[in-house]
Amino acid sequence: MSDITRARVLEHLRRLYLLHVADRLDGLLDDAARRDLSYMDFLDEILQAEAASKADKRVRMGIQIAHFPALKTLEDFDFAAQPGVDQRLVRELATGRFVAQAHNVLLFGPPGVGKTHLAIGLGREVIKAGYSALFVTATDLLAALAKAEVEGQLAAKLAHFAKPKLLIIDELGYLPLEKRSAHLFYQLVQRRYEKSSILLTTNQLVTQWGQVFGDEMTAAAILDRLLHMSHAQVIQGDSYRLRQKRKAGILGAKGD
Repeated sequence: MSDITRARVLEHLRRLYLLHVADRLDGLLDDAARRDLSYMDFLDEILQAEAASKADKRVRMGIQIAHFPALKTLEDFDFAAQPGVDQRLVRELATGRFVAQAHNVLLFGPPGVGKTHLAIGLGREVIKAGYSALFVTATDLLAALAKAEVEGQLAAKLAHFAKPKLLIIDELGYLPLEKRSAHLFYQLVQRRYEKSSILLTTNQLVTQWGQVFGDEMTAAAILDRLLHMSHAQVIQGDSYRLRQKRKAGILGAKGD
């Protein structure tokens, strides 16, 4: 290949944004010659490599945009420690089909049983499946909506939280909400209803949501929309953190 031809090929590759191939062109050509690949096999391999590179970049960018608070994966989740978790349901949710169907996911359970871990792990899998996701704690979400309302920017902030195909709301119910906050939360749920998915973790069963939201009617309206076309998982068991402290001898054995 002449220098002129090589330069022209590189320019075309970069103009077509085939950057993975452009950056590795010489190595790919040497490998193809060594293996005596046909034109079709060579084209097939470089296109596969470019597609894989773009997919990997998209996933990495999607994970960055999601603002996950920690690196958690479903592979790291200790299902043996939480036998009450429906592994078949989790694997099905990991396909991302619930997002395509605009279904919701609700994870109930006391602190420390792995709700947030599952939420992050599922969020990562949903991004791999090609959907956008955003992670936010309930406290930060409601603070952002309240601030936007005061500043006259509520519509824009609601649009921001309505945009991702999956919105993960973590730790709802750890603090009681004022009625205005409950109403703002309802507006967001209504905005996403039957259009996009919410994955919510909470330490409060639905029978206690009236106390959480400070208003039985608002709680009922929110639940009506969240539970319609939803997948629910109640996680029971010991806290991971307390279990580790018992192993370390910091706490006495359970029941002591």
